[in-house]
Amino acid sequence: MGQTKLQYEQVIHQRRDLIRYANRITGDQDYAEEIVQEAYLRLGETAAKRLLEQPRRYLARIVRNLALDRVWRSRREAASFVPDGEMALASVVSDLPSPEEAALARDEFARLEAALAELPERKRIAVEMHRFGGAKLREIAEELGVSLTVAHQLVIEGVAHCRSRLR
Repeated sequence: MGQTKLQYEQVIHQRRDLIRYANRITGDQDYAEEIVQEAYLRLGETAAKRLLEQPRRYLARIVRNLALDRVWRSRREAASFVPDGEMALASVVSDLPSPEEAALARDEFARLEAALAELPERKRIAVEMHRFGGAKLREIAEELGVSLTVAHQLVIEGVAHCRSRLR
């Protein structure tokens, strides 16, 4: 039990790193801080219900999922907002995807999530940081503690894996 308490105390000290990680995915410091706060709340709720063997990894996974949700939600909202109301209203019908297109997009998104989940953790993080967070290879290398060459290779291999799974 003492070991578990020590693990949870160590988790609290990784807040700054988690904010930086969420910021790389979302590109917004304020959102990143909100995401980390929400992640800590969820960790506390889960830890109250059951013992977590690796709370640090669990917390990082929560932050990742919340950050990706925020990015995808922001992209959907940006795509649906049109500044000129009258012109937008006239084009709304033609801009909406058909039910078949929407179903295909949901299926493709689910397959992409599954492909990302298949990747080893470092490779998945590298792909997410690069493709969703817009992080530079140098930033990825620093975050993962690897060389620039290794970071580049992780991104290339991860993207190739995802592409092959989406075909």
